[in-house]
Amino acid sequence: MSLTTKASNAIQELTRQGQSLWLDNIRRELILSGELVRLCDLGLTGVTSNPTIFEKAIGGSTDYDAALAKLVNAGRRPDQMLWDLMLEDIQAAADIFRPVYEATAGSDGFVSIEVGPAIAGDTQQTIDTAQDLHSRAARPNVMVKIPATRAGLPAIRHMIGLGKHTNVTLIFSVQRYEEVVEAYLSGLEDLQSNGGDLHQVSSVASFFVSRVDTKVDKLLAARIEASSSPREKHELERLYGKAGIANSKMAYARYHELFSGPRWQALEEAGARAQRCLWASTSVKNARYRDTMYVEELIGPDTVDTVPNATLAAFLDHGRVRPSLEEYLDEARNDLDQLAKFGIDLDEVTRELEAEGVEAFVKSYDSLLEVIRGAAWKIESAPSGAMASHQTASRA
Repeated sequence: MSLTTKASNAIQELTRQGQSLWLDNIRRELILSGELVRLCDLGLTGVTSNPTIFEKAIGGSTDYDAALAKLVNAGRRPDQMLWDLMLEDIQAAADIFRPVYEATAGSDGFVSIEVGPAIAGDTQQTIDTAQDLHSRAARPNVMVKIPATRAGLPAIRHMIGLGKHTNVTLIFSVQRYEEVVEAYLSGLEDLQSNGGDLHQVSSVASFFVSRVDTKVDKLLAARIEASSSPREKHELERLYGKAGIANSKMAYARYHELFSGPRWQALEEAGARAQRCLWASTSVKNARYRDTMYVEELIGPDTVDTVPNATLAAFLDHGRVRPSLEEYLDEARNDLDQLAKFGIDLDEVTRELEAEGVEAFVKSYDSLLEVIRGAAWKIESAPSGAMASHQTASRA
């Protein structure tokens, strides 16, 4: 069996389970080389991005040199260039996945771009930026990512109320997920009240997985180190790598509860789509775990899994597909109860993770802006002949 056939079969198996597979990465070389088209042909149905991804793409390659030179010559400021470059990639990727969007009647084939992380605490700025990104992207299959912060929740409702595709990101706790669903349902009701077409809006709720284990595993390690009881050490060690998946399974169980009953049925009859759970942060951070663990353990209907390149390659090579999301729910609940028994407060962990997630994206955004400032300065400082040579070399 060829690698292409093996990969296609793995993705088809996921599709049969009702799960979409998206790439958690974007960079210009993926688009220009035809690799993104190949992945789309294999069965991937979308792309997600965030400030860290763009920081690595633009700061870690020469892919953008020619585009940067053009923007400098056009008199664009570094902050304007940052969004110009990101939107160019988003538009190109959206064009690649447009046939998927059309074939699925607008339920899949999305490419996501995130509002600036520095405004995560400002509702109105989030709304203004989200509207601007939708307008500038000018593609029907672009989703704008809005963080699920307190300030983000009303912005989510507002954008859904306008009928705009929205990817709600940085969700860590089941409680915050419930608030996200409330914002989504309220937004749909606003859209309906204003005479909008509910069937024309799609949304995903991006639940972060591996980051939960990274933080909880450190707490477990500290408790193991402090314990003098072999039995307690054994019980604690058994909980390594359990929190992220158990937390996600509880969110999916709530998904079924929240998207049922009279309120949802009324919206569904009017054409509304359920807001799918999306599993993000699915790369394994601990070498003791199977490299496809988060993909394999979170497979279920009406969900999306977004994976970085290395995780995608591992899954296509040796991933195992089964309907795992609703397996062993009692065991998952017990794992969370055991964590609480040992004094690990998951609510506190997820609150910290939300704050750290926003802060990490702010740092990536600021770093990316510095990279662009530096590149722009070099282009502006270069002699005109050198600049021309630079552009020619970049085009070559």
